[in-house]
Amino acid sequence: MSHQVFAFEPPERFVAGTVGSPGERTFFLQARGGGRLVSVVLEKVQVAVLAEKLEELLAEAHRRFGVPVPEAGGSDDNEPLEMPLEEEFRVGTLGLAWDGESQTVVIEAIAVGELDTDEPDEEDLADLDRLRVRLTPQATLSFIARAKRVVAAGRPPCPFCGQPLDPSGHLCPRHNGYRR
Repeated sequence: MSHQVFAFEPPERFVAGTVGSPGERTFFLQARGGGRLVSVVLEKVQVAVLAEKLEELLAEAHRRFGVPVPEAGGSDDNEPLEMPLEEEFRVGTLGLAWDGESQTVVIEAIAVGELDTDEPDEEDLADLDRLRVRLTPQATLSFIARAKRVVAAGRPPCPFCGQPLDPSGHLCPRHNGYRR
């Protein structure tokens, strides 16, 4: 089986973004570099967990290897996703690593695939398309900041149950199904 590896080491731009209105958004990771533009689809929760785990990875690299982690801030990328927005694949698995030799974060987004087990190993994932990106600590912090903004830009949570509120309200389980 043939698979593609879209490698950006480093990318000119790597961002999380969305298309659609809150409640109906499609989430993307998009990488640009070397005249190529690659967009992959993933779930909102995957974007949120990716940002959280990248923060943990940078903190651990700093703690264990003394990697200087720059202050958050700097140049924020608030530009929309680039066009044409063509989905290469839907992400099933995300992988993170610290490359101590190059002092970079490696992110791999691996396509959803037909797997025989619930716990795939590297051999199972080898035949799936993937997006691989290498980021400096500063670029990683910029990605984290944008990813958090993208996730937070959705529907506000219900103050009672935490589920997303639609403009027309929702059936709140904490209020026995009464509309709030």
